[in-house]
Amino acid sequence: MIKSVRDLDVAGKRVLVRVDFNVPLDERGRVTDDTRVRAALPTLRLLREGGARLILMSHLGRPQGKRVAKLSTEPAGAKLAELLEVDVLHTDDCIGWGARKLAQDLPDGGVLLLENLRFYEGEKSGNLSFAEKLAELGDCYVSDAFGTLHRAHASVSVLPSLFKGKAAAGLLVDKELEKLGALMNKPGKPFVGVLGGAKVSDKMKVIEALLKRVNVLLIGGAMAYTFLKAKGIETGSSRVEDDKIWLAKRIIERAHELGVGLRLPTDHVVAASLDSEKGEVSKDLVHGLMGLDIGPDTVEQYALEIQQASTVFWNGPMGVFEKEPFAAGTQGVARAVARSRAYTVVGGGDSAAAIATFGLADQVSHVSTGGGASLEFLEGKQLPGLVALEESS
Repeated sequence: MIKSVRDLDVAGKRVLVRVDFNVPLDERGRVTDDTRVRAALPTLRLLREGGARLILMSHLGRPQGKRVAKLSTEPAGAKLAELLEVDVLHTDDCIGWGARKLAQDLPDGGVLLLENLRFYEGEKSGNLSFAEKLAELGDCYVSDAFGTLHRAHASVSVLPSLFKGKAAAGLLVDKELEKLGALMNKPGKPFVGVLGGAKVSDKMKVIEALLKRVNVLLIGGAMAYTFLKAKGIETGSSRVEDDKIWLAKRIIERAHELGVGLRLPTDHVVAASLDSEKGEVSKDLVHGLMGLDIGPDTVEQYALEIQQASTVFWNGPMGVFEKEPFAAGTQGVARAVARSRAYTVVGGGDSAAAIATFGLADQVSHVSTGGGASLEFLEGKQLPGLVALEESS
């Protein structure tokens, strides 16, 4: 049983909070999307109201264990100060004397953001010594970075073990486990899964897991062309994982065995290349043309399946939605999910970005903050960060 932050005695305590402030920055170092910072606010407000002293930890980007000035967490701290409407201190380092001094001197309700954890190799390698140095800064630990729970990193899977009985899940992690758990525990039927993205290989395990639960599986994105080729359908110059055609065939056969309706695109938006300024709708794919989005007939068919569902899980775009000529398919599916009366979950990553881009995020039951973590959770994998919380609770 994982302890909740609501059950943690935090008054006057220094609380190490693992947040996910891995936010995009522009050339001037300003946060361009504060979604992840906003996601942490409920937990941080609860802790401050309880009289805690907050020491926040996060990674940002991939500095490969080296200090990279443009990947400092300081801009995220500035954005947090704006949203939380309090002063947020920032350390020059995430461990060491300076960080210890600032943490020790924090007043009740004070907020301190540590410098990028990934400036140290020990974070990604799960180094115990690095975790122990972080532990020196706090009296208890809260995990509120759901999107990192599938990583065996020091601040995620090692640090909680140093706070036996004093480690808990934050409100964001609580919410993710509740909302995603509803897909695992007797979901309403019909259950429709919608999967897109580039590669069958990236989604193989979640497809296999979903086949045991869904009634219908709708496939879009580039990976649809590997499935179409597996069925002997011409795919033109579309992106196909030729070495995974056997896998697509196995999934098709498995769906048939389980009585799951596996739907593939029946029309496409095609172009000569990704750089094309416009696309054309076609039922067929011929040499020299590639499918870059699902076509309007497919959008209509998929929307009808979603409309009839009681539960919907969507992960992955239907096409190259970042480019306007190839965005209609993803937008059509997003609108169908938003209009549905079903319990609807969007599984993080590109699909979360897409539904936010189309202004529909507030019209679904839940948008997950963890792409890889949400998929691995649905696959039934044990997430290192959750295991550590369970053992520490």
